Amino acid sequence: MTYIEPAPIKDKENPLESMMSRFDKAAELLGISDEMYHILKVPRKQVVVGLPVTMDNGQIKVFEGYRVIHSTILGPAKGGIRFDMAVNIDEVRALAAWMTWKCAVVDIPYGGAKGGIACNPRTMSAGEIERLMRAYTLSMLDVFGPDKDIPAPDMGTGPREMAWLMDEYSKAMGMTVHGVVTGKPLVLGGSLGRTEATGRGVTVSALAAMEKMRINPYRATAAVQGFGNVGMFAASLMHERGVTVQAISDISGGYFNARGIDIEDAMKYRAANGGIMEGYKEADKITNEELLSLQVDVLVPAAKEDVITHDNAAYIQAKMIVEGANGPTSASADDIINEKGIMVVPDILANAGGVTVSYFEWVQNRIGYKWNLERINRRSDRIMKDAFENVYATSQKYQVNMRLAAYIVAIDKVASTYKYRGGY
Repeated sequence: MTYIEPAPIKDKENPLESMMSRFDKAAELLGISDEMYHILKVPRKQVVVGLPVTMDNGQIKVFEGYRVIHSTILGPAKGGIRFDMAVNIDEVRALAAWMTWKCAVVDIPYGGAKGGIACNPRTMSAGEIERLMRAYTLSMLDVFGPDKDIPAPDMGTGPREMAWLMDEYSKAMGMTVHGVVTGKPLVLGGSLGRTEATGRGVTVSALAAMEKMRINPYRATAAVQGFGNVGMFAASLMHERGVTVQAISDISGGYFNARGIDIEDAMKYRAANGGIMEGYKEADKITNEELLSLQVDVLVPAAKEDVITHDNAAYIQAKMIVEGANGPTSASADDIINEKGIMVVPDILANAGGVTVSYFEWVQNRIGYKWNLERINRRSDRIMKDAFENVYATSQKYQVNMRLAAYIVAIDKVASTYKYRGGY
């Protein structure tokens, strides 16, 4: 199954502005200096390239590609590559910064990066996508590297594209370099547990939040907006832990069953139906907006950015929101959500399971030894639980919500590292 990193796409609000509004509040609470504020705010490197590619019809088409490295102070940069028509520099800058904070929150020695190409892979042949991926890789030879910048799959890319990237980079280096990229096929040094890692981390975060709120998982209900890679595995694992998943949704709409949806059955239906839930008869059809306003214990937005905004935040009835996607709650909705007393486990914490297992893949590549699935799951679960407890303790210390607490943890770690390293 192709892994797709949870991520913001296009919508009404600028993702960079939403990220910066949270960053500004956390920086103010921490009292960091103006100098440090600007160091953390400005990306370390921004690369924009033109990529001429010969299409199947013989014509040459030029695509625009991006790679933004936000920070490398904690270690090599880490972040996905997305193929999508809506890719733009502001989105990539926001995603790169999110990756910095995400890695810092879960205490992984990576900085943040992100990349993308403005294209529509759904209208391109496999050969065209391969030539585009290889052209992009060649344009980034001085950027990528197992000790410099380690890409991964994102929207519109998967293990196949990462295999092409690894091969093209390896040919240029004159040797096989497994550690230049993560999210690879298993036979090329990919890691067990990578596909379900983000959804698993969402579940671990949800269960930790339930414990704080004294909610019994076996009596809890949930709704999952976005039944793709992240939402599907989050729903499946919550279902295994006793949570009644009453609603799921994808691009075809929402599906509701008050008694609970059989997630395994829904996954089988999706796989046999071209990857969508259209026509599913074991639940009542509802809209995605209706799903967001269901009276459930746990709401998991796992599709795209800005699905919870100032326009619909007042209608949310869930006791907690666990963000499977990046930026699913716009900054303009934060105050409304907080006033309603809803606990939010933010994206940079809740969906960090993916980058955690990507880190494990990179470590395995570097030492030349593969871990079994039980070890990977055990270690990733521990990292996610420890990160949740740290963010929760910070929220209590500063008397702030979990989102601001996560940013405080991340910014404090990165800023402190700059101070110890002495800057530049």
